[in-house]
Amino acid sequence: MWTERLAFYDKLIATNPNFERKGKTMPYTSVNGHMFSQLNKAGEIGLRLSKEQGILFMQEHQTTVFKSYGAVMKGYVLVPKKLMEDFELLSSYLNDSFTYAKSLKPKGAKQ
Repeated sequence: MWTERLAFYDKLIATNPNFERKGKTMPYTSVNGHMFSQLNKAGEIGLRLSKEQGILFMQEHQTTVFKSYGAVMKGYVLVPKKLMEDFELLSSYLNDSFTYAKSLKPKGAKQ
């Protein structure tokens, strides 16, 4: 299942030429040093959204926070399986996630 979910995640990321999948064992996308999407070991996709949009997303799609390696990822929501059936809508949420992460103060280079 994880391999199929990785292929789906790659297809989703390919919808926007500004996105690049990073990470070999923990696939993710990032902008300005901030991750905005992630695929965990369970094959679940998490999106980083603003607090307000995250609350609305969880209510509208009857989902919860996203966990990776057993830890709650602050600011991330779990993409429910049902939403994966609406590729266009999910792609728009990924774009929202990118826009939100891009609005955050860029992280400085590690020293």
